Amino acid sequence: MRWLLPILLCLLAASCTRPGTELARKGDEIMIAGRLFHTGAPVVLWTDPGGYDAYRVEKRFVPFAESSWQKSGAGLDSPNRFNLRFERAADATFTPQQLEQIRGGGWDLHLLQQHVDQFVIHYDVCGTSRTCFRVLHDMRGLSVHFLLDIDGTIYQTLDLKERAWHATSSNDRSVGIEIAHIGAYATGEKDPFDQWYSRTPAAGPAGTVGSTDLRITIPSRLGDGGVRTPGFVARPARSDMILGDIHGRQLRQYDFTPEQYDSLTRLVATLCTVLPRIRCDYPRDESGMLLRTVLPPDQLETYSGVLGHFHIQKNKIDPGPAFDWDRVILGARRLAR
Repeated sequence: MRWLLPILLCLLAASCTRPGTELARKGDEIMIAGRLFHTGAPVVLWTDPGGYDAYRVEKRFVPFAESSWQKSGAGLDSPNRFNLRFERAADATFTPQQLEQIRGGGWDLHLLQQHVDQFVIHYDVCGTSRTCFRVLHDMRGLSVHFLLDIDGTIYQTLDLKERAWHATSSNDRSVGIEIAHIGAYATGEKDPFDQWYSRTPAAGPAGTVGSTDLRITIPSRLGDGGVRTPGFVARPARSDMILGDIHGRQLRQYDFTPEQYDSLTRLVATLCTVLPRIRCDYPRDESGMLLRTVLPPDQLETYSGVLGHFHIQKNKIDPGPAFDWDRVILGARRLAR
């Protein structure tokens, strides 16, 4: 009866877990090199029901019989929309043992921490994360690690060990996020603001009409937009149109939602903690203000931290002039402390 002793000891131990016991997720975890880390924000993984899975090769939003990756229309020569980080010649910094480990999918956290040092922020010009994934995955053959919907839900589509296709020269070393937002536009440029935003009178003191209530109105052609929170009413964090310049161009843009700012702040705090080479800061000019144009190649090569798509490519303007960098970065620093 000796075999009973280990079982009894296990049953008495607080850490004993019965085989077959399900370990429930809290619902705020992201995955980095196969390990789960809490963010404090609502997270839907690609493995969850309703998640967006960039590992799947078929198109997501067409009838299954029409979903072959060869019919994507994106000119894919491979079913994958991602690949290994550091496939370039710069990989000479890896030992043969590390390369063998990586090509087997075995990035461990310590190795990833040494090489990932940028977090790239995009807006999707799609308005909702469901539409964004359809455009990226089904139509363009691209990928990104995170999507951030208007209600603050974060969708993770790939483990951060993967090289997603979202930021050209920074793909090897970066993590990327697409924030649901319809975009920024120059004065006189055709914009979709009338389709996506509406104002209604808001009640003032004693029933009088006060200021107007600006809200996001998802076009009817998109149904509920796939927003996960039932009945959610999305409102920009600031009700006025924001004007500002990127690359010297004057642009107009409505703000992101408070829920998006809150979730993104928590995600930035998590990434800068777990992947400490991502500094919790943004590119600054000589006066310490936000740099509003592309980083010169030599500076981009050495830059570690949070940055916008427009810092990488001159032909990009996201996340636009309305994005409140200090709200995110200062908030993330407070959370990290």
